[in-house]
Amino acid sequence: MHNYPSDAAAADALAEKYQELKQEVAKVIVGQQEVVEKLLIALFCKGHTLLVGVPGLAKTLLISTIAEVLDLSFNRIQFTPDLMPSDILGTEVLEVDDTTNKKYFKFIRGPIFANIILADEINRTPPKTQAALLEAMQEKKVTIAGQNHLLEAPFFVLATQNPIEQEGTYPLPEAQLDRFMFNIQVTYPSIEEEIEIVRRTTGFNAPALNTILSRSEILYFQELVRKVPVTDHVLSYAVNLVNKTRIGTPHAAPEIKELITWGAGPRASQYLILAAKAQALLKGKYSPDTEDVYSVATSVLRHRLVPSFTAEAEGITADDIVRKLL
Repeated sequence: MHNYPSDAAAADALAEKYQELKQEVAKVIVGQQEVVEKLLIALFCKGHTLLVGVPGLAKTLLISTIAEVLDLSFNRIQFTPDLMPSDILGTEVLEVDDTTNKKYFKFIRGPIFANIILADEINRTPPKTQAALLEAMQEKKVTIAGQNHLLEAPFFVLATQNPIEQEGTYPLPEAQLDRFMFNIQVTYPSIEEEIEIVRRTTGFNAPALNTILSRSEILYFQELVRKVPVTDHVLSYAVNLVNKTRIGTPHAAPEIKELITWGAGPRASQYLILAAKAQALLKGKYSPDTEDVYSVATSVLRHRLVPSFTAEAEGITADDIVRKLL
C-alpha cells in the first residue's frame, strides 16, 4: 500500500500532491483557486458540496477536471422537474433466462454509481427525487426492492444550485442542506481571468491532464485527515462559534439575535474541525489552528443559518451574519 515511514511523512506527501493537483487543474480552469481548494478539502473529509453560481461559470468543467486528475469515475445528472428517483438510482428489469425460461429481476445501475456525482441544478427537481439522492449521500448505498447496493468509495456528491432561476424551483429543505459540508459561492471571473478564459476556449488545443492521485491514495489520505490532532483551544473556538448562532441559548451573540431565525446544529462544529484539519494538512501543517477554522467558517455556516425577516428586509445575507460573528 502506501508505505510512508510516519504520519508526518504522509502529511508532507499530501501537501506536495495538493500543489500538483492545483497546477494540473489550472491547465484547464482559469482562476477559481478558492473553489478548487474547498472542493479538495471536502473530498479529503468525505464531505459533499453545494456549489452556488449563475450558469456558465465552468462548474461542470471544473468538477470533471478534478475527477480526471484524481483517477475517479464521474457522472453528471441533470436535474429536471420530471426526473424520477429511479432515473438516478437505477431500476429492476424483468429478464428471461434463455436456458430455463425462468423470469428473474435484474438490477440496472443508475448514474449514481460513480465516485464523483455532479447533481446539476438540484433545486429544479421535486422533493421525492432530491430525497433519493440525499439518502445515497448519507448511507453510501442504494436500496431497490429491499436489496442493498453499496456505492464505491470515495463517493462525493457536488450539487449545483442556480441562484437566479427561482421560477419552478424546489429549494432544498434546511435538514437536507445540513448534509452538505460546504456551500461554495462561485463568482464571476475578473476581467484578466475572463480574457484568459476566452483565449483558451476559442482555440482548439485541449490540454492533456495527468492523474495525480489514485483511488487508493485518496482513501488513504481521507483516513490521514481523521488522525490529525486538534488542540482543545481550537475545538472550543469552533464550538463556541457555532453556539453563537443559536438564538435562545445563553451563548447566542447579542449582535445577531435579531438577524437569525435558526442557527447551526452540531454538524457545523464537526465540519469546521474536519475542514480545518484537512486545510492544515494541505498547507503543510500537522495540526490546525484557529486561523484554519476561521477560513472555512463561511463555507460551512452560510447554508446552516436562516436569516430572519428583519435581516432580509435590511438586505443582510447569511454571509454578512457569519462575518459579524467572526
